[in-house]
Amino acid sequence: MSENSSEPIKAIGLLSGGLDSTLAVKLMIELDIDVTVFNLVTPFCTCTRKGCTHEAGRVASQLGIPIKLTSAGIEYIEMVKNPKHGYGKNMNPCIDCRVFIFKKAKEYMEEIGAKFIFTGEVLGQRPMSQHKRALKLIEQESGLENLVVRPLSARLLEPTIPEEKRWIDRDKLLSIQGRRRLPQMELAEEFGIKDYPCPAGGCRLTDPGFAKRLKESFDHGEYTISEIQLLKYGRHFRLDSGAKVVVGRNEEENKALLKFFNNNDVLMEVVGVGSPTVLLKKRKIRDDVKKAASLCIRYSDLDNEENANLRIKYGKEREEIVKISSL
Repeated sequence: MSENSSEPIKAIGLLSGGLDSTLAVKLMIELDIDVTVFNLVTPFCTCTRKGCTHEAGRVASQLGIPIKLTSAGIEYIEMVKNPKHGYGKNMNPCIDCRVFIFKKAKEYMEEIGAKFIFTGEVLGQRPMSQHKRALKLIEQESGLENLVVRPLSARLLEPTIPEEKRWIDRDKLLSIQGRRRLPQMELAEEFGIKDYPCPAGGCRLTDPGFAKRLKESFDHGEYTISEIQLLKYGRHFRLDSGAKVVVGRNEEENKALLKFFNNNDVLMEVVGVGSPTVLLKKRKIRDDVKKAASLCIRYSDLDNEENANLRIKYGKEREEIVKISSL
């Protein structure tokens, strides 16, 4: 309760839709906190096919609480390119990412008059960002020192302002730590929470293959949201000219590549046989089309390259069917 009335204290919960953040939200609701949840949409979530935002929205709907969705734009990508505190094992700037999210949540906290922020973080669960020194550093750099409650591990940490002011009862918070999920799973069963995707969280930046693609893309000045989204699909080839060729690996990816086809691009497929969709981004020289066509044929079901006919679209205006020998 607030200091001067029986009106519930407002707080912002960072909700991914995974197990830990869902449990944290449920705990705070049980403590009569007026909860609104916050979700930052990034291009890197791998929780489910529908993404973290879908899962966060689903949890918020089930619990009957409001949710604020915020998209991570070019400012977030610039942080990923040049993180102040460096990367983890791959291209995961975990500390800088948390600072970024906390700052955005703080802005919303102040906008709606909430008193503090809480998260589903568990002490010792993630080596880069969930040890005591990192937790304190993230709070300091986001302007939220002693205003972040971590209800799953709170009793292992120093009391926060909300605990000291008795907005929440510290004795009812938990002391979970480490990477094992058994305590969280037992708590989920107690709360009747049965559907929790990606209980360990998910971020493409921790994946070695995706991290390699992203670094290569950054090295070639490709870092728009669309260019980063394209990294999720197909086989990627960098031509000597600097142009990029993306080859679909299945029907789903073939369809997905169509969304990234712009007027400066070339799209092609082999006619009459099973064929990938091939996207040539930002063609630079004439020979780029021939090299992209060779990749298209290589990954098609064609037996005889000499008889290959390709349907080629040059931007949205011109389409033609040509033999590989004529390119």
